[in-house]
Amino acid sequence: MSVTLGRIGIWRAAAAVTDELAVELDRLGFATLSLGGSPTGDLRQVESILDKTERLTVATSIVNIWQVPAAEAAASYHRIAARHPDRFLLGIGIGHPEATSDYRRPYATIVDYLDELDAEGVPVEGRALAALGPKVLQLAADRTAGALPYLTTPEHTKQAREIVGPDKLLAVEHKVVVETDPQRARAIGRPPVAFPYLKLSNYINNLRRLGFTDEEIADDGNDRLIDALVAWGDADAIAARVTEHFDAGADHVSLQVLTAEGADPLPAFRTLADRLL
Repeated sequence: MSVTLGRIGIWRAAAAVTDELAVELDRLGFATLSLGGSPTGDLRQVESILDKTERLTVATSIVNIWQVPAAEAAASYHRIAARHPDRFLLGIGIGHPEATSDYRRPYATIVDYLDELDAEGVPVEGRALAALGPKVLQLAADRTAGALPYLTTPEHTKQAREIVGPDKLLAVEHKVVVETDPQRARAIGRPPVAFPYLKLSNYINNLRRLGFTDEEIADDGNDRLIDALVAWGDADAIAARVTEHFDAGADHVSLQVLTAEGADPLPAFRTLADRLL
């Protein structure tokens, strides 16, 4: 089995994805659709999207280890992989301590989950791990196809590549706003960063490792922080940020397209497809 994510994909919360949207992303030429927001363990949405598209690869980003037993994730993986060979990547992750009352021994829990996936026959190359810090990045390299960093910068991508090595998948998410006015762009980009991510310790700790101060992180993030985490501007400006990730060692960049509340995201997807694909 060999899952290919391609260079450019789209990250979108599973609840905000319809089959029709997936078909349009496939038509536009995006290589991969990453389903965020802890998809349910039966992964019927993944199967439905793959049934209705021709080329699109689908990844989970991520199945939450606390919410979905490994045996259930494995059963869904095998069902989908048998029906759609080489078009599904099982992304898993530990989630956040603030969201799970039972959160304990996170590293050991990930290891146990990977052991169970091994026992259930899920191949290393068919799964990837959400990872930010050095220890979990190394685990992703040792036990999975590679790492799925989220809410990061090209500087983090460079560090992650050094840890996972040259041959492992490094698929990074980056938020984008197709808007050239700085105030409007930041008004769109800041809320999805500030809540929940600037209230979650794993992301805060990672931003500190990248050199951001507590003052920059406080009060929903200052402009330097938001501009680092959200690429905004015209399609050329966004393409330049994507290129920074590739230059730093990313194999795949998954764009999370942010729009004004209630706005149709399709014009932004089309603009980005025209420039990036």
